[in-house]
Amino acid sequence: MVRPSLARIGAPGDGYATDRDDYWGSGFFIAPGWLLTCAHVVGKGGAAVWRGENVVGVSWEGRTAVGTRRERTATGAVVLAEPRPENPDTAGDRWRLPDIALVRVPDAEDARCLWLSDRAPSTPAPIGLHGWSRRTGELGVRHGVGEAAGSDGRALLINGTLPFEGLSGGPVIDRRYGAVIGMIKGRGRDEGAAVPITALRELLDVRGGVLVHEVLRAHDLHHLALLDDPAEYAHWTAAQTGLPGYEGSGITPELRARLYGHLAHLPPPAGPGEVVHLVEEVRARVLNSRHRSLIVHEPRSWREGAGLLHGLRAPGHAAGGALVDLDAVLLYAARVARHTVQERPDEVAPERLCAFADWITEQADRHEYWAVGEAIHGILDGLLDPAAAHHAEPAAGRTDVLVKVGEPMYGDRYPWSVQLVYDGEDVTPVAGDDRGVRADELSATLREPLARALSQGDHGEHLAAVEVFLPRRLFDLPVDDWGLAPAGETEDDPGDPDERAMPLGLRRTVVIRDARRNARKPSPEWLKRWRGTARGPLSHQPLRGEAPADGHAPGGRTEGEYAVYGRLSALDNGCVPVYCGPVGSGEGQVAMKYALMAGHSVVLWRRDRHDHEECRAFHRQAAGLLGLAERADGLHGPVRDLRIRLADPDTVHAQGLRGKLAVLFDPPDRTPYGTEAMRPPPLAAPGG
Repeated sequence: MVRPSLARIGAPGDGYATDRDDYWGSGFFIAPGWLLTCAHVVGKGGAAVWRGENVVGVSWEGRTAVGTRRERTATGAVVLAEPRPENPDTAGDRWRLPDIALVRVPDAEDARCLWLSDRAPSTPAPIGLHGWSRRTGELGVRHGVGEAAGSDGRALLINGTLPFEGLSGGPVIDRRYGAVIGMIKGRGRDEGAAVPITALRELLDVRGGVLVHEVLRAHDLHHLALLDDPAEYAHWTAAQTGLPGYEGSGITPELRARLYGHLAHLPPPAGPGEVVHLVEEVRARVLNSRHRSLIVHEPRSWREGAGLLHGLRAPGHAAGGALVDLDAVLLYAARVARHTVQERPDEVAPERLCAFADWITEQADRHEYWAVGEAIHGILDGLLDPAAAHHAEPAAGRTDVLVKVGEPMYGDRYPWSVQLVYDGEDVTPVAGDDRGVRADELSATLREPLARALSQGDHGEHLAAVEVFLPRRLFDLPVDDWGLAPAGETEDDPGDPDERAMPLGLRRTVVIRDARRNARKPSPEWLKRWRGTARGPLSHQPLRGEAPADGHAPGGRTEGEYAVYGRLSALDNGCVPVYCGPVGSGEGQVAMKYALMAGHSVVLWRRDRHDHEECRAFHRQAAGLLGLAERADGLHGPVRDLRIRLADPDTVHAQGLRGKLAVLFDPPDRTPYGTEAMRPPPLAAPGG
């Protein structure tokens, strides 16, 4: 089954790369005309490969019109790859993960394609390894068996048969399911390494990566077409029938192939959050439980969402209850169809939606559990009615992102964590490091986990907010100015803006919260003042008495600590302290400490250094902002608008705006999520 899809990759033999080895490595077809391999394999072709030239030689086993096998050859071009050398002429020998390349081979439209797994690899798992090798001294196909034993970072570890030179880029197949779960990368002394097939998601984030959706669409339509192909030789769906991975499940290989064929005609999801929220809603309905997964999944296609529901069991004894994955997958399919009509009705043909709805309904009518069929009919009822696009779905849960930075454990190293919070209650960890990093390293360190978390939280019309819990000495950390684009990455195409390059606070709600206060039970003052700001209207007073709204001259008399506390305690409950200066040290830090002690949950301040003459303008714009907000929950829009105006030099000059605005927004009425103290790990500190 693997052989017709397995390719040998090398120089095309037409004058290119004459000073290089003709054989580079292995690859395999994943869609008609599309070959997957490792970036380091095609990298052997030199600069011409990275310039996108048609210099990748590909050989595979094809079939003639009468069904006999014969070798086919063609040339292809690398379309997407990660990593891609910055300078094509000086590519090195070390290739970091994901080490993946997608090659377009136009003359291989009739090549048979392997079935790609719809989920991340599970371990341990029996696997097959396939590719071309010169291990015996003669170039030939090598097949072996082994075990996917675990992971190391992003790599899949292999035991048993270990890869040899030349196998790189070949498929790793889970023998339980007959599905590709990875791609051979290399070997160490005692184990091999593979690139998980989920690395395809990373190609979506490179320039032009939207093409991956088209390739996956072609993959699923290819396997759907083979179901009705009258040819005598077997196809993957038929070969998967009877494999142990499908035992007991109502989701047969044929049902899955037809489902994915229908999903392939729908516009792809905008991001992982769109898929995950539908999956979680279905899980909650089928299991009658709203417990969120403690594992962060990053599906980028509708097929991967269905994959997350395979093997789902009802609550039962220790080994798990009855399989309910068919219930869940059919409900999920119906929800995806409804979601598409409501969110993107103009991007799918009505006849495609009608065929999909009819197919789902047909499966539901066959289902032995009548409640599932009834639920599906309810979701799909009136799907193609013009009013359906304007009929709101049940409100999806709100997902936001928590960033927690703890007190330093090892000298100046701050432990950190990133979490997802659902409806202000359930928490799923995304990433963290108890050893910590220096304060000036937090932005770069948190960039990738924060981007992952935000992609999970964004769904539909909801843009995930970022709540940053900080020690008070870090309150001036410019979290609203952080970006998500990798260091050194610039926007190549001004016509194709990348929101990752935009400071977080210009697009999202970004607020600071007090890590210390949130670790304790809310005080009466805190509860009372939050109620006042939540009810409104909002007023404002200076955080420090010697720093009034019209500014102050340096060298003036400093307000005593208890005088600060007394004055802040006497303010109305809807009053917001405002300070024209940083609060992470000095007098600003003292005043912030007593503002928190007095129960204030909303504070505005200017976190950058400045001339005192600018304070009048800062207090004026803060007053205008609070007037627009009226209540605490009305702050986020005006704050974002002000940050956008402050980021534009022409607007700053024309409107007389001043300062970098920071916002403490610290309500006490949440479940005390994530309040456990961060502790040092049991091992020695770095370097110890």
